[in-house]
Amino acid sequence: MSLATQSISALRQQLTAGDITSRDIVESVAQAIDSNDTEVGAYLSRDVEKALAAADAADLSLPLGGIPIAIKDNINVEGEPCTCGSKFLQGAYLSPYDATASRKLKEAGAVLFGRTNMDEFAMGSSTENSAIQLTRNPHDLNRIPGGSSGGSAAAVASGSAIAALGSDTGGSVRQPASHCGVVGLKPSYGRVSRYGLVAFASSLDQIGPLTNSVEDAALLLEAIAGGDPRDSTCLDDAVPSYRESLDKGVKGTRIGIPAEYFGEGLAPAVRERIETAAKALEAEGAELVEISLPSTKHAVSTYYVLAPAEASSNLSRFDGVRYGNRVDKGTGIVDMYGTSRSAGFGSEVKRRIILGTYVLSSGYYDAYYTRAQKVRTIVQQEFQAAFQKVDAILSPVSPGPARKLGDAKGDPLSDYLADIYTISANLAGICGISVPAGTVPSDEGTNLPVGLQLLGPHMAEETILRVAKTWESVRGE
Repeated sequence: MSLATQSISALRQQLTAGDITSRDIVESVAQAIDSNDTEVGAYLSRDVEKALAAADAADLSLPLGGIPIAIKDNINVEGEPCTCGSKFLQGAYLSPYDATASRKLKEAGAVLFGRTNMDEFAMGSSTENSAIQLTRNPHDLNRIPGGSSGGSAAAVASGSAIAALGSDTGGSVRQPASHCGVVGLKPSYGRVSRYGLVAFASSLDQIGPLTNSVEDAALLLEAIAGGDPRDSTCLDDAVPSYRESLDKGVKGTRIGIPAEYFGEGLAPAVRERIETAAKALEAEGAELVEISLPSTKHAVSTYYVLAPAEASSNLSRFDGVRYGNRVDKGTGIVDMYGTSRSAGFGSEVKRRIILGTYVLSSGYYDAYYTRAQKVRTIVQQEFQAAFQKVDAILSPVSPGPARKLGDAKGDPLSDYLADIYTISANLAGICGISVPAGTVPSDEGTNLPVGLQLLGPHMAEETILRVAKTWESVRGE
């Protein structure tokens, strides 16, 4: 078995035993990239020599000592490009500092290796919005890997990354994890510092791991979680050893089944997979409880008011003056702003900036933005009420498996609606995980992965990881 496809725990055992070196692992990953990534297109850049030097200097006594980790290209790593999948930053920005998550991985001994593709500024659900290159699903090269962390998910799924970091604003870790058949964890808001993550929507963004196993996801979360004075929204709560509770099972655990997540629009084959998982957890001792989250139907419209509003503010810094590619025709600063942003931003980013500016404008602020904030509060309250009855919530991640490349061209609304099961967790600030639930057949006869989503109360990552690990163990595929 290639070192690039093994779990972190398996590699760590071999490293500490002296059977392999960190250089061996990095070279294996580099070879896998050379073999697989020409077709998949998961990586935007990589520096093999820099990674090998870091591997040779790795402290194997640390929890992630010697393990290479890929990083989504909107998370800063000192000395490396951070393009956010945009022409605006491509070739124009080299990060002068580490994001807190990047720094913590290094402090845990990890070797940061490779920058992964993404929808431009994390705006999208397919990675087709990358302005730099196309990323394909390793299970079917004619289909999307999901997004916006599609490069990270595809890298792990194709065996060209042992694990990766992504970011999740409305499902951007969980949805590509589902489409690519890997594990994707969105921590609670405030569990992981956002310092050094290029902001899309600051009240919704969270950094999270994409891995081949629940245990690896728990290990990475332990490394990157914790307080940070550079991020005022990051909580100082102690970071537990998430791995210690993984094997405690689900006996007595109350798992909610929300009626709104199993209604119209859910593909029958996906429903069957999720219901099979629910029954398997029940057989392990969990109690299934029917619940209702009635505001789910308003989640997408609420999100697409709030997220673009925050994006229009956050992206105002990209003006061609402070950094980024400038287009200056010598006709004045206002014209320079306009031409730089027009040339630098893609159509989806422009769409969301325009929408966000509109809902924040005089005369429309109360009608849209204020109203959306009120609905967001209702969504939060409904989850709080549900978690008085249950310990976790079980649902699909997406209504169907990965769609074909280009199927949503000219129809962005179809992709927006496909996030119906993931967006609410970001609005509520709670934690969520996608864990593989098996495959469903496509029209062409290929088998496409689908994910099981588990949602937990704020800061209850231990619970959802434990339930996910139980399902992973009984699934046995």
